[in-house]
Amino acid sequence: MSVAEPHDATLAALSALIAFPTISADSNLALIDYAERLLCKAGFKAQRMPSADGAKSGLVARIGPEGPGGILLSAHSDVVPVAGQVWTRPPFELTREAGRLYGRGTTDMKGFLAAMLSLAGRVDAGVLRAPLMLCISYDEEIGCIGMKEMLPALGALDWRPDLCIVGEPTGMKVATGHKGKTALRATCRGVAGHSSLAPNYVNALHLAADLIGALREIQADYVASNVTDDAYDMPYSTTHAGVMQGGAALNIVADHAVVDFELRHLPADTREAFGARLDARIARIIAEYPEGTASITLEPIFEYPGLEIPVDAPAVRRAMALCGSDRAVKVAFGTEAGYFAQLGLPALVCGPGNMAGQGHQADEYISAEELAACDAMMDRVLHDLGRG
Repeated sequence: MSVAEPHDATLAALSALIAFPTISADSNLALIDYAERLLCKAGFKAQRMPSADGAKSGLVARIGPEGPGGILLSAHSDVVPVAGQVWTRPPFELTREAGRLYGRGTTDMKGFLAAMLSLAGRVDAGVLRAPLMLCISYDEEIGCIGMKEMLPALGALDWRPDLCIVGEPTGMKVATGHKGKTALRATCRGVAGHSSLAPNYVNALHLAADLIGALREIQADYVASNVTDDAYDMPYSTTHAGVMQGGAALNIVADHAVVDFELRHLPADTREAFGARLDARIARIIAEYPEGTASITLEPIFEYPGLEIPVDAPAVRRAMALCGSDRAVKVAFGTEAGYFAQLGLPALVCGPGNMAGQGHQADEYISAEELAACDAMMDRVLHDLGRG
């Protein structure tokens, strides 16, 4: 039996997209220029949504009748870095070998973006009974920051699609949920002194260690609670300390330490409830020291909302028909779908590739067969929006 092949236009678009090294730290404007030219040539009305500093931009486009309804497809343009990874193929050049398409972003998520742009070239506005809308964002990989910045302008458009599909890699299954995330930085301050007299001073590293202990206590509370969702690999909310820095020299009691940490939470475990728990534990830590000698202050790094849509919602059934799978899943990673949901749109996640086995890794790849499956979904989108 022959294996399905992606559309030629999709492969061409993917090759062009991979060649843009749109690591989140760098500009994506060359990619946006490329996408905007392609979409305008296809008859779409396109609009840029630039970042505050103008170094990056989002792009939205629409074709078809005015008014509510239709389908919105969304992808981010940025990719994670390749520094420190050992690639055996050029990361910013599309390489095809043994049914696999290699390159940074093939799975996360330029494969879906290429299929979006390929679809745009096949649209005939005259046969659409409902609009097709496209959205390309920036800075997703560093906390969905770009979509958060774009949200007011997106809301002002007052687009009301019946379905919004964010094309993160789900193996072409419909994902109806993911956890929300809050990333925070704790700055711990103590009192410096000579290490020979260490007990006379307040070691900020000890404060940081106590804070991490508090996070572990909260994690244990989540594990023991009855708030769970077995659709997730981790069925409960999780805390995680990822970075700890502090101290200047071994013979100096550290007066400064920083801890970066996160909460990934189920809908029932709100960030506000987490904050209240953490504040109470921090107060107990500080109370152990003389007044004015110790402090732990928190500042947000970023956050994004979770996603939760009922599996029996009409949008889910429609998405299943489009993607060709009747299996609903939930994903461990965050996406921009929660922001679309905040606009009142029926949003879910479905795209080609696999985050666990392919995304963010050296020699990132997507299978040609799965990209072809994404093209097949795009063909069904076109048929769904057509008049007959």
